[in-house]
Amino acid sequence: MNDSNGYAVFFFPQALEALGDAVRPFLQDGPAGPHIACHSIDTGGAFVEMNLLGRDPEGRELSLELMVPSGMVRMVVSTHSDEMFGFGLHAYAKSPMPLPVIGPTAEPANAPSEAIPSSEAAGPAKP
Repeated sequence: MNDSNGYAVFFFPQALEALGDAVRPFLQDGPAGPHIACHSIDTGGAFVEMNLLGRDPEGRELSLELMVPSGMVRMVVSTHSDEMFGFGLHAYAKSPMPLPVIGPTAEPANAPSEAIPSSEAAGPAKP
């Protein structure tokens, strides 16, 4: 489960036995047991559809679609590494942009606001 952008699909022992040699090339061993590491997964329907990314013997990239009955799947674990998930302290990739430096022509912070409309500019009140 070293892949940090996908899913690890674990199977029931009986399913691994039933699938036999057909599934062995795709299985990876890990501390939690044998699993298939896949890029994406679709669990809707009678079959679980797994998309695996890999390379052929010549080194070309390929995408493989593997489908197994959903009753064979024991557990699906997301291996996405989202560093911004959770409530702990986070190291942001990019610091916020600093505020621009105010030059000598800027008004002081205690200057009155000019956003308040003047009643003189509006003219006389209408009845």
